[in-house]
Amino acid sequence: MTPWVQRLLLANVVIYLLTSFNPGLRSDFAFIPVLAIFRPWTLVTYAFLHANLAHIFFNMLMLFFFGPRLEERLGSRTFIWFYVLCGVGGALLFFAFSPTAAVVGASGAVYGVVLGFARYWPREEIYIWGVLPIQARMLALFMVASSLFAGVAGAQDGIAHSAHLGGLATGWLFLRAWERRRHRRVVVRTPSTQVAPEATDADALTRWDAIPRDRLHEINREEVDFLLRKVRKVGPRALTPDERAFLDRMAKTF
Repeated sequence: MTPWVQRLLLANVVIYLLTSFNPGLRSDFAFIPVLAIFRPWTLVTYAFLHANLAHIFFNMLMLFFFGPRLEERLGSRTFIWFYVLCGVGGALLFFAFSPTAAVVGASGAVYGVVLGFARYWPREEIYIWGVLPIQARMLALFMVASSLFAGVAGAQDGIAHSAHLGGLATGWLFLRAWERRRHRRVVVRTPSTQVAPEATDADALTRWDAIPRDRLHEINREEVDFLLRKVRKVGPRALTPDERAFLDRMAKTF
């Protein structure tokens, strides 16, 4: 379990219990678009409220399964900004389509997390109910399509489909911007200070080989093993900047 996923799970459960005993808190912190100018904090707080047990269960289940791996890829600080902004994006799109209604739930933020997972591990198989296999990219595509269809059809099912779409769109835009910013930060060394690529690669491989596999989360251990097999087969320079950053982060953690 990664730090921010653990904190988010705990915060959502604790707040759900508090609002169960004091329902008035839910109305005080829910997002109601027409009141947003007077209660701007509700752009964030609504994502920590849930209507019922099934609502929080499915949202936290998706966060539990998809969040840790994405947090490891992005880094904890980037991940929590990503999560919060996906929630805000969900609220803003809900504002555009339902200005007088109220919305609660982490679905917008969680949908963004699922999209992020599918972006980096598109062919990873997810087992629905532990039985039906579906690739992560197909799951994300289904979530987008179903939310779009329900929104266009004007489904009266009590689900904020526009908030789902807002979280998905914000997640996609955030990751695009984050990746571009990371690529711009690459510093080209001058010839006088340049380190021989062979030496740099050898040092990096030594660090990566020293990562203690037994102390990693299962999904991170599989990712490390996969990338190291890739390195040994085609060399360190075959790694993408994100893959190198992931291995460096794992090495630095321990």
